[in-house]
This record gives sequence, C-alpha cells and structure tokens, in this order.
Amino acid sequence: MSPLNISLADLIARIDEELPDAGDLARISEAHLRAQTLSALGDQLLDHYVGKARQAGVPWSEIGNAIGVSKQAAQQRHAFERFTDLNRHCIVLAQEAARTHKHDSIGTEHILLGLLGETRGLAYEVLTAKTGSEQRVRDAIEEAMQPAGTKAPRGHIAFRPESKEAIEQASRASADLGHDWVGTEHMLLGLIRVEASVAARILHDLGFTSDELHETVRAGTSQQSAARDK
Repeated sequence: MSPLNISLADLIARIDEELPDAGDLARISEAHLRAQTLSALGDQLLDHYVGKARQAGVPWSEIGNAIGVSKQAAQQRHAFERFTDLNRHCIVLAQEAARTHKHDSIGTEHILLGLLGETRGLAYEVLTAKTGSEQRVRDAIEEAMQPAGTKAPRGHIAFRPESKEAIEQASRASADLGHDWVGTEHMLLGLIRVEASVAARILHDLGFTSDELHETVRAGTSQQSAARDK
C-alpha cells in the first residue's frame, strides 16, 4: 500500500468505471489529464513544506539533501512556486530545447522557445499577434542560438545567470501588475527586462519594447479576468 493509500490498480479501475464505453485513445487522454493533476498536486505539497522549512530558517543545502537534489536545484525549484502550470510547462520545454540542441545550460533563448511551445499561454498569443506567425519567432530564435553541442546532456540542466535573472524579473513583473501568479506573460516580460540577454535581443529585433509589452500584458490579463467574471 502506498503512503497515500491509493494504487495504480485503483486509478485504472476508476477510469474504467467512469468511461465504460470509451476507446483506448479516450482513456489515454483521460489518464494523461489525471497524471498532470497528480503531478501538480505533488508539486504543491512539496512547495508547501519547503516554504515552511525556509520560514523556519532551514538552509537550502539541507532541503536539497532531503529531496535528493543539489542546493542549487532546490533553490531553482522553489523559485517556480507561484508559476502557473502553463509557465512550469514552458520551463520543462526550455530544458528539453536545451537538451535537443545539445546545450549544457538553459539560456533565455531556450525559455523563449518554451513560451512559444505552450500555445495555450498568453505569451504565445502576444508573440504571434505582434509578429504575424509562430514560425517568424521560431526562425529568429534558431538564428540567434549558439551551434549545437556534440552530446546531449543527461539529468538536471542548470540555468545560465541571465536565465535566473529573467525568472526573478518575471516574479517582479507579476508583482508590478498586482498579480498573485507568475504566468507565461510575466515570463515574457522577465525575458525582455534582461537587456543583455539573447531573448531580449530577439524580442527587440522582432519589434517589441519593454514598455509596450508591459501594457500589452496588462491589457491581456485584464481581458482574461473580465471574461472569467462573465
């Protein structure tokens, strides 16, 4: 019996019971959705206790030891506590972009690719509305990206200093707008605020400015909020 008193057999039986006439593909889709929910719940559970430990003064090195990761990895994970699920997915996509290009660190250009890969995010809407197409943004990123390495890295891939700064700026952008979440739109603002970064240069070349992007995000989040309230 698992610590949560639930087993794989229980989960399978529940889906089979709720979708008795569904085909294999429909059950795969449902299983995928539930796996995402379980993963998000687990992240929230861990974040809760990490937050309590930090409030009590527990150092990052000890927290890292408790969850089997380095001090740096523990710090990076907690930095994403207020990230929306879509934004967290963008970070996963950024890591995979770095791995695919055989880069041993995650740059701001990889994060920008991650935002472009999450088509449900507001950042994707802003990027494609301004430029006219996803492909134009993707081509600009590929052109600015450093050559591929010789071997794909395994395991944890670290963020470059400018990427860490962009993540911090994303949280600040959220606070500046009075939001209690950090979404893909805030991550986009974080990228352009790190002026010396590859992503900021790409965004400027595509016609974005920091002030205009801030206003676009403010208007976009207001529209989304109004739509939810109807």
